[in-house]
Amino acid sequence: MGEYEAGGEPGGEKRRDLVLLIDPRALDRECLARSLSEQNPAMDIVAVGSANEWRGKHESREPSAVLFIVGSRKIAEPAVSGEIQELARKFEGSPVVVVADTDDLGQILKALDSGARGYIPSNVGVGVAAEAILLARAGGVFVPASGVLAMRDIINSTTNRIAGLGNLFTSREAEVAEALRRGKANKIIAYELQLCESTVKVHIRNIMKKLNATNRTEVAYKIREMLP
Repeated sequence: MGEYEAGGEPGGEKRRDLVLLIDPRALDRECLARSLSEQNPAMDIVAVGSANEWRGKHESREPSAVLFIVGSRKIAEPAVSGEIQELARKFEGSPVVVVADTDDLGQILKALDSGARGYIPSNVGVGVAAEAILLARAGGVFVPASGVLAMRDIINSTTNRIAGLGNLFTSREAEVAEALRRGKANKIIAYELQLCESTVKVHIRNIMKKLNATNRTEVAYKIREMLP
């Protein structure tokens, strides 16, 4: 693929944006690179097996985006999340977009937490993948609609559970009770609710008193019994 297109720099030519595609599977990366190039001819796709292979090319251009293919590997595995973190560090000025075989919400959140600026499940079309790359290059963050819907359901479920405890507890006690139901430690509850740990302990004592419970485990059990 050529490096320039008509209308820009020396000699009336414009330098094309480069998208780096990293996938150790040669056939897969070549097929995806070709598909993305056909979808958006303005993108100059360079496919390599690793970041080190890319550095060995001595390419003068920095990529405008990095597409990292993890396939069926689990991003929760330290080796995989570490690769994402390392790419985000090496290509600090270029957004890293992860492509994986699942649209599991946990995978998506772990990828973003590791430094990715987008997450593309492999069950979407090449047109969506191309748009996701463009969004990341423009400073946005792409996540699949399935991930957004899953997050909405979790938020709604948690909100409904807290609302269901409102007849017995104050709003803050209900939030602490929900955290106890989920097995969270006092320090975590204090951090997430932006409270002092001593305040959390006061709320827990009040909750135990209202439930006639003697310990945290009994609190969690009784709250589960109260909720639908």
